[in-house]
Amino acid sequence: MPDVTIYTTAFCPFCFQAKKLLGNKGVAYREIDVDAVPGARAEMMQRAGGRHTVPQIFIGERHIGGCDELFELDYDDELDPLLGLAAAP
Repeated sequence: MPDVTIYTTAFCPFCFQAKKLLGNKGVAYREIDVDAVPGARAEMMQRAGGRHTVPQIFIGERHIGGCDELFELDYDDELDPLLGLAAAP
């Protein structure tokens, strides 16, 4: 399973929803709070091509985008293969 990184803030409802979706799938992720970790917002923006909103989600080195993009991948049945999860029978 590739590493998953989510850049978040403490009170972001979209961050909560993205983490809930990944948690429901049993996916471990590294969470980086851009308000609490010095330099994290600049790192996130550099990795995300200038995007400054949270969450910003990465699977491996692939930039997924935000919560909407994560849910769209799941809806299109493209998220599980990216995460290395077996397809449901």
